[in-house]
Amino acid sequence: MRLKTFFLLAALVALHLVLVFAGFIAPYDPAAQDRDLPYAQPTELHFRDAAGWHLRPFVYARTIAPDSYVEDTSRSFSVHMFVRASSYRLLGIFQTNWHLFGVAAPARIALLGTDGFGRDEFSRVLYGGQISVAAGIAATLIALLVGSIFGMLAGFFGDWADESLMGTTELFLSLPWLYFLLGMRAFLPLHVSALKTFFLVTCVIGVIGWARPARLVRGVVLSVRSRNYVLAARGFGASNFYLLRRHILPELSGILLTQATVLVPRYIAAEVTLSFFGLGVSEPMASWGNMLSTLQQYSVLVSYAWMLAPMGALIITSVIYSLLADTLHSQLKFHSS
Repeated sequence: MRLKTFFLLAALVALHLVLVFAGFIAPYDPAAQDRDLPYAQPTELHFRDAAGWHLRPFVYARTIAPDSYVEDTSRSFSVHMFVRASSYRLLGIFQTNWHLFGVAAPARIALLGTDGFGRDEFSRVLYGGQISVAAGIAATLIALLVGSIFGMLAGFFGDWADESLMGTTELFLSLPWLYFLLGMRAFLPLHVSALKTFFLVTCVIGVIGWARPARLVRGVVLSVRSRNYVLAARGFGASNFYLLRRHILPELSGILLTQATVLVPRYIAAEVTLSFFGLGVSEPMASWGNMLSTLQQYSVLVSYAWMLAPMGALIITSVIYSLLADTLHSQLKFHSS
């Protein structure tokens, strides 16, 4: 079990590191357009030509044909590591133009093809993942923070606080989550900057999702506050703040960690849904949702399979989080038994 947890954590850390260093790993600026290569299929890497086998992979420049793209095999372009290309901010702070790999112009290396504007799909998946995953994590933190505060107040003090807060919780839980989310976002301003839209979407998702963690926290607090060592501490004159800090919060850590692994993929999917319908982060900033919105065109859906790449990234992320949540839940049950 521990080995499985280790591998899942390693995969999760690797995934987030790839997204954090998206500017370095991505070969192109996600907003850079090449109108000569709209909906170009993924670039094929070659190791062999007429001269024989090569250790370094290479590509050919492509030109548009009536029905598809053709490779110009008269000249090859080697794939080089650690190249200089478009500028970006590493970690959002350091200005640099170093990239992990690239090829010389006029060739392009589009590992996942290009979109309708000739933008590199691989670069956009990485940058879009920064937005979508960051929104999911931030919304989870908001939901857990609000839910933990309300749950602790309801479970620890009881009486009118418990009744009023849990009544509000039941109201939130009874709402149709997706439609309520779409409705709330529709009432918010649409013509705002991408950064403000990101924060609006994150806050809306987080505020809506606090109810379920609040109920879980309340249940744990109700159980812990009646234990003998808590009653003994209260009998010796311990303050409410001391009881919460010393005895209640340590019991909540495992529950909140498990809830975080459950909520993050759910809220990533919520951001993707909003952006897919045009209510989230909009162009030219990439997110997995607005990248998938092009699939609303039937011709794109049936003709360009590589445009589903953001969906594949979303599935991989969700599966890793879900497997980790199951593992942590099993460990939590084992320790509590």
